[in-house]
Amino acid sequence: MKSYDVVVIGGGPSGIVTAVTTRKQHPEKKVLMITEFAKGVVPCGIPYVFHKLGDIAKNLMGPKPFVDAGGEVMVGWAEKIDVEKRTIAVSNGEIIGFDRLVLATGSSPTVPTFIPGHDFTEGLAYVPKSYDSIFALKEKVNQARKIIVLGSGFTAVELAEQIAQEPGKEVHLIYRAEHCLRRSFGVEIAKLVDESIAQAGVNMHPSSQIAEIVGTGSTATGIRLDDGQTLDADLVIVAMGYKPNSRLAVESGLAVNEHGAVVVDNYLRTGVEGIFAVGDCAQCVGFITGRNQQIMLASTGAAEARILGHNLYSMRIKRNFPGTLSVFSTELTGRTFAAAGVTVDQARDAGIEFVVGQFQDVDRHPGSLPDVSPVGARIFVSPGDGQIIGGELFGSKSVGEMINTLALAIQKNVTVYELISFQLGTHPLLTTAPTKPILVKAAENAIAQNGLC
Repeated sequence: MKSYDVVVIGGGPSGIVTAVTTRKQHPEKKVLMITEFAKGVVPCGIPYVFHKLGDIAKNLMGPKPFVDAGGEVMVGWAEKIDVEKRTIAVSNGEIIGFDRLVLATGSSPTVPTFIPGHDFTEGLAYVPKSYDSIFALKEKVNQARKIIVLGSGFTAVELAEQIAQEPGKEVHLIYRAEHCLRRSFGVEIAKLVDESIAQAGVNMHPSSQIAEIVGTGSTATGIRLDDGQTLDADLVIVAMGYKPNSRLAVESGLAVNEHGAVVVDNYLRTGVEGIFAVGDCAQCVGFITGRNQQIMLASTGAAEARILGHNLYSMRIKRNFPGTLSVFSTELTGRTFAAAGVTVDQARDAGIEFVVGQFQDVDRHPGSLPDVSPVGARIFVSPGDGQIIGGELFGSKSVGEMINTLALAIQKNVTVYELISFQLGTHPLLTTAPTKPILVKAAENAIAQNGLC
Protein backbone atom coordinates (compact mmCIF):
# COMPACT_ATOMS: atom_id res chain seq x y z
CA MET A 1 0.00 0.00 0.00
CA LYS A 2 1.27 3.44 -0.94
CA SER A 3 0.93 6.20 1.63
CA TYR A 4 1.03 9.97 1.23
CA ASP A 5 1.14 12.90 3.59
CA VAL A 6 -1.66 14.63 1.68
CA VAL A 7 -4.19 13.21 -0.76
CA VAL A 8 -6.44 15.55 -2.75
CA ILE A 9 -9.48 13.96 -4.37
CA GLY A 10 -10.51 16.04 -7.36
CA GLY A 11 -8.76 17.74 -10.29
CA GLY A 12 -10.85 20.87 -10.69
CA PRO A 13 -9.81 24.44 -9.81
CA SER A 14 -10.05 23.99 -6.03
CA GLY A 15 -8.27 20.64 -6.12
CA ILE A 16 -5.43 21.90 -8.31
CA VAL A 17 -4.91 25.09 -6.28
CA THR A 18 -4.97 23.18 -3.00
CA ALA A 19 -2.46 20.65 -4.29
CA VAL A 20 -0.10 23.24 -5.82
CA THR A 21 -0.20 25.47 -2.73
CA THR A 22 0.40 22.50 -0.44
CA ARG A 23 3.46 21.42 -2.41
CA LYS A 24 4.91 24.93 -2.40
CA GLN A 25 4.22 25.60 1.27
CA HIS A 26 5.10 22.09 2.48
CA PRO A 27 7.74 20.85 0.00
CA GLU A 28 8.78 18.08 2.38
CA LYS A 29 5.35 16.43 2.12
CA LYS A 30 4.37 13.74 -0.39
CA VAL A 31 1.17 14.91 -2.12
CA LEU A 32 -1.10 12.85 -4.38
CA MET A 33 -4.01 14.09 -6.49
CA ILE A 34 -6.65 11.55 -7.52
CA THR A 35 -8.60 12.78 -10.54
CA GLU A 36 -11.16 11.00 -12.68
CA PHE A 37 -10.01 12.54 -15.94
CA ALA A 38 -6.59 12.89 -17.53
CA LYS A 39 -7.82 16.05 -19.26
CA GLY A 40 -10.06 18.66 -17.71
CA VAL A 41 -11.85 21.81 -18.81
CA VAL A 42 -11.97 25.31 -17.41
CA PRO A 43 -15.50 25.25 -15.92
CA CYS A 44 -16.35 28.89 -16.60
CA GLY A 45 -15.13 28.56 -20.18
CA ILE A 46 -17.51 25.73 -21.11
CA PRO A 47 -20.19 27.90 -22.82
CA TYR A 48 -17.57 29.50 -25.07
CA VAL A 49 -16.55 26.14 -26.53
CA PHE A 50 -19.79 26.37 -28.53
CA HIS A 51 -18.98 29.60 -30.39
CA LYS A 52 -16.31 32.06 -29.30
CA LEU A 53 -13.61 29.41 -28.74
CA GLY A 54 -15.13 26.94 -31.16
CA ASP A 55 -12.96 24.06 -29.98
CA ILE A 56 -12.75 22.32 -26.62
CA ALA A 57 -8.98 22.05 -27.08
CA LYS A 58 -8.84 25.80 -26.40
CA ASN A 59 -10.47 25.37 -22.99
CA LEU A 60 -8.27 22.74 -21.36
CA MET A 61 -7.20 22.65 -17.73
CA GLY A 62 -5.02 20.04 -16.12
CA PRO A 63 -2.71 19.20 -13.21
CA LYS A 64 0.55 20.22 -14.94
CA PRO A 65 1.29 23.04 -12.42
CA PHE A 66 0.97 20.48 -9.62
CA VAL A 67 3.22 17.97 -11.38
CA ASP A 68 5.75 20.74 -12.06
CA ALA A 69 5.70 21.49 -8.32
CA GLY A 70 6.66 17.88 -7.55
CA GLY A 71 3.23 16.37 -7.01
CA GLU A 72 1.97 12.96 -8.14
CA VAL A 73 -1.25 12.36 -10.08
CA MET A 74 -3.36 9.21 -10.22
CA VAL A 75 -6.12 8.96 -12.83
CA GLY A 76 -9.13 7.15 -11.43
CA TRP A 77 -11.85 7.72 -8.89
CA ALA A 78 -12.03 7.20 -5.18
CA GLU A 79 -14.55 4.47 -4.46
CA LYS A 80 -14.43 4.41 -0.66
CA ILE A 81 -12.75 6.19 2.24
CA ASP A 82 -12.01 4.31 5.44
CA VAL A 83 -11.85 7.10 8.00
CA GLU A 84 -10.52 4.91 10.83
CA LYS A 85 -7.78 3.20 8.79
CA ARG A 86 -7.01 6.45 6.92
CA THR A 87 -7.16 4.72 3.54
CA ILE A 88 -8.81 5.27 0.16
CA ALA A 89 -9.90 2.50 -2.21
CA VAL A 90 -9.31 3.65 -5.80
CA SER A 91 -11.01 2.37 -8.96
CA ASN A 92 -7.74 0.89 -10.25
CA GLY A 93 -7.68 -1.52 -7.31
CA GLU A 94 -5.05 0.34 -5.28
CA ILE A 95 -5.41 1.21 -1.61
CA ILE A 96 -3.91 4.58 -0.72
CA GLY A 97 -3.01 5.69 2.79
CA PHE A 98 -3.15 9.30 3.92
CA ASP A 99 -2.33 11.60 6.81
CA ARG A 100 -4.34 14.57 5.51
CA LEU A 101 -7.23 14.26 3.05
CA VAL A 102 -8.84 17.04 1.01
CA LEU A 103 -12.20 16.45 -0.65
CA ALA A 104 -12.38 18.64 -3.76
CA THR A 105 -14.91 16.49 -5.56
CA GLY A 106 -16.75 19.35 -7.23
CA SER A 107 -20.34 19.26 -8.44
CA SER A 108 -22.59 17.57 -10.99
CA PRO A 109 -25.55 18.86 -13.03
CA THR A 110 -28.86 18.92 -11.22
CA VAL A 111 -31.22 16.36 -12.76
CA PRO A 112 -34.84 17.60 -12.51
CA THR A 113 -36.39 14.28 -11.51
CA PHE A 114 -39.71 16.09 -11.01
CA ILE A 115 -39.97 16.58 -14.80
CA PRO A 116 -41.20 13.50 -16.69
CA GLY A 117 -38.75 12.63 -19.47
CA HIS A 118 -35.65 13.82 -17.61
CA ASP A 119 -34.06 10.43 -18.25
CA PHE A 120 -34.22 10.21 -22.06
CA THR A 121 -30.93 8.75 -23.29
CA GLU A 122 -30.89 10.45 -26.69
CA GLY A 123 -31.78 13.99 -27.78
CA LEU A 124 -31.36 15.16 -24.17
CA ALA A 125 -28.12 16.44 -22.64
CA TYR A 126 -26.75 17.89 -19.41
CA VAL A 127 -23.62 20.03 -18.92
CA PRO A 128 -21.09 18.16 -16.73
CA LYS A 129 -17.75 19.81 -16.07
CA SER A 130 -15.66 17.15 -17.80
CA TYR A 131 -13.72 17.00 -21.06
CA ASP A 132 -15.39 13.88 -22.47
CA SER A 133 -18.91 15.12 -21.69
CA ILE A 134 -18.41 18.56 -23.20
CA PHE A 135 -16.70 17.06 -26.26
CA ALA A 136 -19.76 14.83 -26.79
CA LEU A 137 -22.17 17.73 -26.19
CA LYS A 138 -20.32 19.87 -28.74
CA GLU A 139 -20.81 17.12 -31.34
CA LYS A 140 -24.54 16.96 -30.56
CA VAL A 141 -24.90 20.75 -30.83
CA ASN A 142 -23.04 20.74 -34.14
CA GLN A 143 -25.54 18.25 -35.56
CA ALA A 144 -28.68 19.97 -34.21
CA ARG A 145 -30.54 22.84 -35.84
CA LYS A 146 -33.25 23.59 -33.26
CA ILE A 147 -32.06 23.55 -29.65
CA ILE A 148 -33.96 24.09 -26.41
CA VAL A 149 -32.03 25.16 -23.29
CA LEU A 150 -33.74 24.78 -19.91
CA GLY A 151 -32.65 27.16 -17.15
CA SER A 152 -32.00 30.82 -16.37
CA GLY A 153 -28.68 30.76 -14.50
CA PHE A 154 -25.23 31.60 -15.80
CA THR A 155 -24.58 28.29 -17.58
CA ALA A 156 -27.97 28.30 -19.30
CA VAL A 157 -27.92 31.91 -20.52
CA GLU A 158 -24.26 31.86 -21.60
CA LEU A 159 -24.76 28.57 -23.42
CA ALA A 160 -27.90 29.82 -25.20
CA GLU A 161 -26.27 33.13 -26.13
CA GLN A 162 -23.20 31.38 -27.59
CA ILE A 163 -25.06 28.68 -29.55
CA ALA A 164 -27.47 31.26 -30.99
CA GLN A 165 -24.54 33.02 -32.64
CA GLU A 166 -23.66 29.91 -34.64
CA PRO A 167 -25.04 29.97 -38.22
CA GLY A 168 -28.24 28.02 -38.76
CA LYS A 169 -29.11 27.52 -35.10
CA GLU A 170 -32.54 28.22 -33.62
CA VAL A 171 -32.25 28.46 -29.84
CA HIS A 172 -35.07 28.61 -27.30
CA LEU A 173 -34.43 29.43 -23.64
CA ILE A 174 -37.14 28.11 -21.30
CA TYR A 175 -37.28 29.24 -17.67
CA ARG A 176 -39.72 29.62 -14.77
CA ALA A 177 -38.46 32.99 -13.54
CA GLU A 178 -39.70 36.30 -14.90
CA HIS A 179 -36.12 37.31 -15.78
CA CYS A 180 -32.81 35.55 -16.40
CA LEU A 181 -30.06 35.59 -13.72
CA ARG A 182 -32.67 36.72 -11.24
CA ARG A 183 -30.90 34.99 -8.32
CA SER A 184 -27.79 37.09 -8.94
CA PHE A 185 -29.24 40.48 -9.91
CA GLY A 186 -32.11 42.74 -9.01
CA VAL A 187 -34.99 43.29 -11.43
CA GLU A 188 -33.47 46.42 -12.98
CA ILE A 189 -30.25 44.70 -14.06
CA ALA A 190 -32.00 41.40 -14.87
CA LYS A 191 -34.13 43.21 -17.45
CA LEU A 192 -30.95 44.41 -19.16
CA VAL A 193 -29.66 40.83 -19.09
CA ASP A 194 -32.83 39.70 -20.90
CA GLU A 195 -32.31 42.36 -23.56
CA SER A 196 -28.74 41.25 -24.21
CA ILE A 197 -29.68 37.58 -24.52
CA ALA A 198 -32.52 38.42 -26.92
CA GLN A 199 -30.12 40.51 -29.02
CA ALA A 200 -28.07 37.38 -29.61
CA GLY A 201 -31.09 35.84 -31.35
CA VAL A 202 -32.26 33.63 -28.49
CA ASN A 203 -36.02 32.99 -28.35
CA MET A 204 -36.98 33.81 -24.77
CA HIS A 205 -39.74 31.98 -22.85
CA PRO A 206 -39.98 33.58 -19.39
CA SER A 207 -42.41 32.44 -16.67
CA SER A 208 -42.72 29.06 -18.40
CA GLN A 209 -43.40 25.90 -16.43
CA ILE A 210 -42.24 22.66 -18.05
CA ALA A 211 -44.83 19.90 -17.84
CA GLU A 212 -42.67 17.23 -19.49
CA ILE A 213 -39.85 16.50 -21.87
CA VAL A 214 -41.51 14.62 -24.72
CA GLY A 215 -40.06 12.08 -27.08
CA THR A 216 -40.31 8.82 -28.95
CA GLY A 217 -38.79 5.64 -27.59
CA SER A 218 -35.56 6.64 -25.88
CA THR A 219 -35.16 9.92 -27.79
CA ALA A 220 -36.31 13.35 -26.58
CA THR A 221 -37.95 15.40 -29.33
CA GLY A 222 -39.03 18.52 -27.46
CA ILE A 223 -40.92 19.80 -24.44
CA ARG A 224 -44.50 20.45 -23.38
CA LEU A 225 -45.32 23.43 -21.16
CA ASP A 226 -48.01 23.39 -18.51
CA ASP A 227 -50.20 25.63 -20.70
CA GLY A 228 -50.27 22.87 -23.32
CA GLN A 229 -47.83 24.51 -25.73
CA THR A 230 -45.28 22.16 -27.27
CA LEU A 231 -41.90 22.97 -28.76
CA ASP A 232 -40.07 20.51 -30.99
CA ALA A 233 -36.28 20.31 -30.90
CA ASP A 234 -33.37 18.31 -32.23
CA LEU A 235 -31.67 18.65 -28.85
CA VAL A 236 -32.83 19.60 -25.33
CA ILE A 237 -30.07 20.81 -23.00
CA VAL A 238 -30.84 20.86 -19.27
CA ALA A 239 -28.80 23.56 -17.51
CA MET A 240 -30.67 23.97 -14.23
CA GLY A 241 -27.77 24.26 -11.84
CA TYR A 242 -25.38 21.90 -10.05
CA LYS A 243 -25.34 19.88 -6.85
CA PRO A 244 -22.35 19.04 -4.64
CA ASN A 245 -20.59 15.72 -5.22
CA SER A 246 -20.78 14.56 -1.63
CA ARG A 247 -21.39 10.81 -1.96
CA LEU A 248 -17.94 9.92 -0.66
CA ALA A 249 -18.36 12.24 2.29
CA VAL A 250 -21.78 10.85 3.23
CA GLU A 251 -20.63 7.24 2.93
CA SER A 252 -17.63 8.11 5.12
CA GLY A 253 -19.90 9.46 7.85
CA LEU A 254 -19.13 13.14 7.29
CA ALA A 255 -21.92 15.63 7.87
CA VAL A 256 -23.59 17.46 4.98
CA ASN A 257 -25.94 20.45 5.13
CA GLU A 258 -29.41 20.96 3.67
CA HIS A 259 -27.90 21.57 0.22
CA GLY A 260 -25.93 18.34 0.32
CA ALA A 261 -22.60 20.15 0.79
CA VAL A 262 -19.96 18.87 3.21
CA VAL A 263 -20.12 20.74 6.50
CA VAL A 264 -16.85 22.54 7.28
CA ASP A 265 -15.71 25.17 9.76
CA ASN A 266 -14.09 28.49 8.92
CA TYR A 267 -10.80 26.69 8.31
CA LEU A 268 -12.47 24.21 5.89
CA ARG A 269 -12.12 21.35 8.39
CA THR A 270 -14.76 18.63 8.50
CA GLY A 271 -15.81 16.95 11.72
CA VAL A 272 -13.03 14.35 11.33
CA GLU A 273 -9.47 15.31 12.26
CA GLY A 274 -7.23 15.73 9.22
CA ILE A 275 -10.03 15.66 6.64
CA PHE A 276 -10.97 18.86 4.80
CA ALA A 277 -13.40 19.86 2.03
CA VAL A 278 -13.07 22.71 -0.44
CA GLY A 279 -14.81 24.12 -3.53
CA ASP A 280 -18.21 23.15 -4.92
CA CYS A 281 -18.60 20.13 -2.64
CA ALA A 282 -18.07 22.15 0.55
CA GLN A 283 -20.47 24.23 2.58
CA CYS A 284 -20.66 27.98 1.90
CA VAL A 285 -21.71 30.45 4.57
CA GLY A 286 -22.65 33.87 3.24
CA PHE A 287 -20.18 36.63 4.14
CA ILE A 288 -22.98 39.08 4.89
CA THR A 289 -26.02 36.90 5.68
CA GLY A 290 -24.25 34.21 7.74
CA ARG A 291 -26.56 31.65 6.13
CA ASN A 292 -25.74 28.44 4.26
CA GLN A 293 -25.74 29.24 0.55
CA GLN A 294 -24.98 27.42 -2.68
CA ILE A 295 -22.24 29.46 -4.34
CA MET A 296 -20.30 27.40 -6.85
CA LEU A 297 -17.60 29.56 -8.37
CA ALA A 298 -14.08 28.63 -9.47
CA SER A 299 -12.85 31.95 -8.07
CA THR A 300 -14.35 31.21 -4.65
CA GLY A 301 -13.01 27.66 -4.67
CA ALA A 302 -9.52 28.90 -5.58
CA ALA A 303 -9.58 31.47 -2.75
CA GLU A 304 -10.57 28.78 -0.25
CA ALA A 305 -7.93 26.44 -1.66
CA ARG A 306 -5.09 28.93 -1.27
CA ILE A 307 -5.87 29.34 2.43
CA LEU A 308 -6.27 25.60 2.90
CA GLY A 309 -2.95 24.82 1.19
CA HIS A 310 -1.15 27.09 3.64
CA ASN A 311 -2.97 25.81 6.71
CA LEU A 312 -3.10 22.03 6.24
CA TYR A 313 -0.49 21.34 8.92
CA SER A 314 -0.45 24.54 10.94
CA MET A 315 -2.13 27.93 10.90
CA ARG A 316 0.47 29.66 8.77
CA ILE A 317 -2.11 32.22 7.76
CA LYS A 318 -3.57 33.28 11.07
CA ARG A 319 -7.00 34.02 9.77
CA ASN A 320 -9.83 31.88 8.62
CA PHE A 321 -12.09 31.98 5.60
CA PRO A 322 -14.54 34.64 6.78
CA GLY A 323 -17.48 33.44 4.74
CA THR A 324 -18.21 33.23 1.05
CA LEU A 325 -18.68 36.48 -0.81
CA SER A 326 -20.35 35.73 -4.13
CA VAL A 327 -18.71 37.70 -6.94
CA PHE A 328 -20.23 37.12 -10.38
CA SER A 329 -19.51 38.50 -13.81
CA THR A 330 -20.52 37.62 -17.35
CA GLU A 331 -20.62 39.14 -20.81
CA LEU A 332 -23.70 38.76 -22.99
CA THR A 333 -23.79 40.15 -26.53
CA GLY A 334 -21.02 42.63 -25.78
CA ARG A 335 -22.44 43.92 -22.50
CA THR A 336 -20.90 42.99 -19.14
CA PHE A 337 -22.88 42.30 -15.98
CA ALA A 338 -21.36 41.81 -12.54
CA ALA A 339 -22.44 41.54 -8.91
CA ALA A 340 -20.82 41.14 -5.51
CA GLY A 341 -22.13 40.58 -2.01
CA VAL A 342 -25.82 40.31 -1.23
CA THR A 343 -28.53 40.98 -3.78
CA VAL A 344 -31.60 43.06 -2.99
CA ASP A 345 -33.66 39.90 -2.55
CA GLN A 346 -31.11 38.21 -0.27
CA ALA A 347 -30.91 41.31 1.93
CA ARG A 348 -34.69 41.48 2.26
CA ASP A 349 -35.00 37.75 2.96
CA ALA A 350 -32.34 38.03 5.70
CA GLY A 351 -34.01 41.07 7.24
CA ILE A 352 -31.05 43.35 6.42
CA GLU A 353 -31.87 47.04 6.07
CA PHE A 354 -30.22 48.87 3.18
CA VAL A 355 -30.37 51.86 0.90
CA VAL A 356 -29.35 51.92 -2.76
CA GLY A 357 -26.81 54.28 -4.28
CA GLN A 358 -26.82 54.57 -8.07
CA PHE A 359 -24.79 56.24 -10.79
CA GLN A 360 -24.38 55.87 -14.54
CA ASP A 361 -21.91 57.42 -16.96
CA VAL A 362 -19.48 56.27 -19.67
CA ASP A 363 -16.34 54.19 -19.34
CA ARG A 364 -13.86 56.73 -20.74
CA HIS A 365 -13.45 60.47 -20.92
CA PRO A 366 -14.34 62.64 -22.65
CA GLY A 367 -17.54 60.96 -23.74
CA SER A 368 -16.87 62.01 -27.34
CA LEU A 369 -14.13 59.38 -27.70
CA PRO A 370 -14.95 56.59 -30.17
CA ASP A 371 -16.33 53.29 -28.84
CA VAL A 372 -17.34 54.78 -25.48
CA SER A 373 -19.78 52.54 -23.59
CA PRO A 374 -22.30 53.27 -20.83
CA VAL A 375 -21.40 51.97 -17.37
CA GLY A 376 -23.73 51.86 -14.39
CA ALA A 377 -23.55 50.88 -10.73
CA ARG A 378 -26.00 50.12 -7.94
CA ILE A 379 -24.49 49.65 -4.48
CA PHE A 380 -26.34 48.42 -1.40
CA VAL A 381 -25.45 50.12 1.85
CA SER A 382 -26.28 49.60 5.52
CA PRO A 383 -28.07 52.81 6.66
CA GLY A 384 -26.76 52.54 10.21
CA ASP A 385 -23.03 52.76 9.55
CA GLY A 386 -22.70 53.18 5.80
CA GLN A 387 -21.05 49.79 5.29
CA ILE A 388 -21.24 48.47 1.73
CA ILE A 389 -22.92 45.04 1.65
CA GLY A 390 -23.43 44.44 -2.08
CA GLY A 391 -23.57 45.91 -5.53
CA GLU A 392 -24.31 45.41 -9.22
CA LEU A 393 -22.58 46.85 -12.27
CA PHE A 394 -23.22 46.73 -16.00
CA GLY A 395 -21.53 48.11 -19.09
CA SER A 396 -18.21 47.50 -20.82
CA LYS A 397 -15.43 45.03 -19.99
CA SER A 398 -14.11 47.48 -17.37
CA VAL A 399 -16.94 46.29 -15.14
CA GLY A 400 -15.13 42.94 -14.75
CA GLU A 401 -12.41 44.55 -12.62
CA MET A 402 -14.59 47.23 -11.05
CA ILE A 403 -16.63 44.50 -9.36
CA ASN A 404 -13.44 43.09 -7.84
CA THR A 405 -12.70 46.51 -6.34
CA LEU A 406 -16.20 46.55 -4.88
CA ALA A 407 -15.76 42.98 -3.58
CA LEU A 408 -12.58 44.00 -1.76
CA ALA A 409 -14.40 46.97 -0.25
CA ILE A 410 -17.13 44.67 1.06
CA GLN A 411 -14.65 42.16 2.49
CA LYS A 412 -12.72 44.94 4.27
CA ASN A 413 -15.91 46.49 5.69
CA VAL A 414 -15.39 49.73 3.79
CA THR A 415 -18.08 52.35 4.27
CA VAL A 416 -19.40 54.77 1.68
CA TYR A 417 -17.76 57.57 3.66
CA GLU A 418 -14.38 55.93 3.10
CA LEU A 419 -15.17 55.11 -0.52
CA ILE A 420 -15.81 58.73 -1.48
CA SER A 421 -12.21 59.53 -0.50
CA PHE A 422 -10.90 56.58 -2.52
CA GLN A 423 -7.74 57.62 -4.36
CA LEU A 424 -7.57 56.14 -7.83
CA GLY A 425 -5.76 56.50 -11.14
CA THR A 426 -7.52 57.58 -14.31
CA HIS A 427 -6.73 57.92 -17.99
CA PRO A 428 -8.95 59.17 -20.84
CA LEU A 429 -8.60 55.94 -22.84
CA LEU A 430 -9.03 53.60 -19.89
CA THR A 431 -11.40 54.93 -17.22
CA THR A 432 -14.25 57.22 -16.38
CA ALA A 433 -13.40 60.84 -15.63
CA PRO A 434 -11.58 61.60 -12.34
CA THR A 435 -14.42 63.98 -11.49
CA LYS A 436 -17.03 61.22 -11.55
CA PRO A 437 -15.72 57.68 -10.96
CA ILE A 438 -18.63 55.27 -11.02
CA LEU A 439 -18.27 53.66 -7.58
CA VAL A 440 -17.47 56.94 -5.83
CA LYS A 441 -20.48 58.69 -7.33
CA ALA A 442 -22.72 55.75 -6.42
CA ALA A 443 -21.42 56.06 -2.84
CA GLU A 444 -22.25 59.77 -2.83
CA ASN A 445 -25.74 58.96 -4.07
CA ALA A 446 -26.19 56.44 -1.25
CA ILE A 447 -25.16 59.05 1.33
CA ALA A 448 -27.76 61.41 -0.08
CA GLN A 449 -30.59 58.89 0.37
CA ASN A 450 -33.10 59.24 3.17
CA GLY A 451 -32.15 57.26 6.25
CA LEU A 452 -28.39 57.47 5.71
CA CYS A 453 -26.71 60.20 7.63
